Amino acid sequence: MKIFNPYGRKTIEHIHSIDYYHIEDEHGHKHEYRAHERKRLILTSAITGGVFIVEVVGGIITNSLALISDAGHMLTHLFALLVSLFALFFAARPPTEKKTYGFYRLEILAALFNGITLFMISVWIFYEAYQRFMHPETISSGKMFIVAMVGLVANVACAYILKGNSHEHGHSLNVRAAFLHMLGDTLSSVGVIIGAGIIYYTNWFVIDPIISVMICVLILIWSYKLVMESVDVLLEATPKEINIDKVIESLKQIPGIDNAHDIHIWTITSGMYSMSGHIDTKDMLISETTRLSKEINRILGEKFKIGHTVIQFGCECKINNAHNAHTDHNHDHS
Repeated sequence: MKIFNPYGRKTIEHIHSIDYYHIEDEHGHKHEYRAHERKRLILTSAITGGVFIVEVVGGIITNSLALISDAGHMLTHLFALLVSLFALFFAARPPTEKKTYGFYRLEILAALFNGITLFMISVWIFYEAYQRFMHPETISSGKMFIVAMVGLVANVACAYILKGNSHEHGHSLNVRAAFLHMLGDTLSSVGVIIGAGIIYYTNWFVIDPIISVMICVLILIWSYKLVMESVDVLLEATPKEINIDKVIESLKQIPGIDNAHDIHIWTITSGMYSMSGHIDTKDMLISETTRLSKEINRILGEKFKIGHTVIQFGCECKINNAHNAHTDHNHDHS
């Protein structure tokens, strides 16, 4: 708390240090959620690693670019899952004097890395597909179909695991990154199965690189969205789920508040929002702003899921009165 002398400053302000709208049950629920998240990521990592080995061997035996591309995508996904797990373990560490918000941003960095690696693997597949267009190669479509079916079953299982986690607990970019990887793998397997069937009946080997290119276009779209969302968090952009105008209107409805301005809202990590702002109050004692602070944090927490706030209070009315009184006092002495 800090009070400024109205005769020495142009403003009178009461500054609250960071207020936390944390309920013990919600805090415990957050840790429980992350524990479930780690378990599911570990499970999907094990399944993905096994399928990757199967597809690499199958791709070499069948000489299928689509299958090899799917295996390469699977490897990228496996690495992304391991990075996500690494980020989650670090995110669970407590804050330090240097990193007062803890290590939550590692989750966002992992999501950003996942998106970039998706883009890179897509570029490689495009190049290989171009080579196959120029020089089509014979493919063992029967074996290709069997291997792709194994990959499809595993991918559907992993996607179901990750989708359930995302549906139950919200908008974790970390889980979404893993889910998008797995969804891409699932569609890749479907594409490979369709391609294998066409090649089996027609011997159109050019279908193999065509399927690879179609898969890559979808992957590029997803990776772009994932990268942009991660960058928005790192640039501390206002979350898409929050409308600042609605936040200001909600604050102005609180009795005792005249206006709210200089509002900044950003994301610490997935689903964890912070806000700083200036609140103009009616003329009141500084002790009364404690009540306002609690009410502000309650509304922000319940309506907008904002859990960390830095509120600065000011009173223009008191400033003007104090300034006028000071001016009159000087006039009387003169």
